[in-house]
Amino acid sequence: MSENNQPIRLWAEDDRPREKLLNKGRHSLSDSELLAILLGSGTSKKSAVDVARDVLSLAGNNLNELARLDIKALCKAEGIGPAKAITIIAAIELGGRREASLAKEKTKVACSKDSYNLLRYKMEGLYHEEFWVITLSRANKVINEHKISEGGMTGTVADPKRIFSTALNDNACSVILCHNHPSGNLKPSQEDINLTKKLREGGKMLDIVVVDHIIIGEKGYYSFADEGMMV
Repeated sequence: MSENNQPIRLWAEDDRPREKLLNKGRHSLSDSELLAILLGSGTSKKSAVDVARDVLSLAGNNLNELARLDIKALCKAEGIGPAKAITIIAAIELGGRREASLAKEKTKVACSKDSYNLLRYKMEGLYHEEFWVITLSRANKVINEHKISEGGMTGTVADPKRIFSTALNDNACSVILCHNHPSGNLKPSQEDINLTKKLREGGKMLDIVVVDHIIIGEKGYYSFADEGMMV
């Protein structure tokens, strides 16, 4: 147990996570201290901070990896049962939704990073591929985001009919394609390139512009438009 094996209540006040947050603000706390506040308590042998450190160790002390852990995986840490695992997952989900809501407030897509920020919360951390479409108005304002399909580790089916029917239903003037690579490799496959070309040509027939195709991975994104592949 931390602090010479003492329970948190016996720590110096400035070192207790809750008091530290009150006195110094949330940014002063480490990841394990913030997580300890969520957990509320530890075990007879470990403080909440120690248990939090064990949980973070399961994810290699990487918050993105922590977000990928399910209840069963989190419960491998001593002192974590289903209730505490659910609390962790709920907190991570809430944080992700806040990030997504901030991106939505902008509503207008001016560059590839705007598209990435709009969908990264939905796609980072997935173990399977998903294909999404962002529909845009004539002024490039976001109308909606739609999940078209999901598949396995190495691919998913993107049906052009569904993509364009979705765009037509939204009265969209343009669309941005987006899918993830669970492997983390951001380089587009030949299938990605062929599909993008096919959808660009199909969009011309319907007067719907395919503006970009974004590939999202754990460490960033790839933009077909930025790389000059949409001409």
